[in-house]
Order: sequence, then C-alpha cells, then structure tokens
Amino acid sequence: MELHVRYEGDDDPDKCSARKLARFDLAELHRATRSTPPGIVLNPFAEQALSPADAPTAGDGARHSRLVALDCSWETAEREAFDLQGVHRSLPFLVAGNPVNYGTAFQLNTVEAFAGALCILGERDHAEEILSKFSWGHTFLELNEEPLARYADCADSSAVVAVQDDYLAEE
Repeated sequence: MELHVRYEGDDDPDKCSARKLARFDLAELHRATRSTPPGIVLNPFAEQALSPADAPTAGDGARHSRLVALDCSWETAEREAFDLQGVHRSLPFLVAGNPVNYGTAFQLNTVEAFAGALCILGERDHAEEILSKFSWGHTFLELNEEPLARYADCADSSAVVAVQDDYLAEE
C-alpha cells in the first residue's frame, strides 16, 4: 500500500516522522493539496472509522491502494485542513508510543497513524517495516497490541466503533 503525506511543515523537522519516512522512501510528501493523490484519508474528524472493510480489493483500483495522512501540528489541526480527495476515515482508539505524546490516546504522529491503519487493514508486516525506522516504533505496537488485533478482526466500521467503546469505557 502506498503512503502519501500532505505535508504542512509546521512541526519540529527533527521530530517529524513523515520526513523520516520520506528519507527512507517509505512515504511520499506533498506540499500542496492538489498534488496529493486520492486514497483512504486518515482524518480524525471523519464520521466513519477505518475498518478491514476499507482494505483494497481487486476492483478498487489505485484509489484504495493509498493511505493519505495530513502531517501538521496538533495545535493547528483543524477540520478544514483535511480538504483532501478520497475516502475519509478516522482511526479508532489507539495510544501514542512516541516520546512526545507517549501514552496519550488519539495523539498519534504520522508514522503511528499509518502503522495503526496498516494493521487494521491486514498489512501488519508493512506497519512493522515503517515503525522499524524509529527507536520507539516497537513501543507503539506493544501498547496497542490487543486493540489492533481486535480492530483487524472486525467486519466493518460499526464493529470497530463497538470495540473502541469497550476501551473508552475503561478509561
């Protein structure tokens, strides 16, 4: 699955996971919305949760063979910033493993968002590959092992939301 990033460039470049993915040719950065190809857009404001039902199938073409993320500061992330073409999906409850937001729910950086999505879509090996470039990458998978496995077993978005509700009830 191709990884594409609409890159805002407003975070610390030394801590930017999207830039690091691009350096390793694991993701493509786009400076403008128009140059960002359509795909499954990881959007925290989307009304539907990502589920295995969103995984690419033979008839989907290139549109569903891409994951697209917006890389910007959490302080400046706004609903309007996600004006990207494609199928918008939110990620369910996951906890950050990166040093900046460690242990914080729903505050994933770009590589964690991609890795979570890849696991849910049945591409665990790809998730492990991109996380392997970060010293803390394994921590994300360890912290989210159970929810990622449960989400990956769901049939659709409503089942993912039901699993998420189990975790939120514990919080």
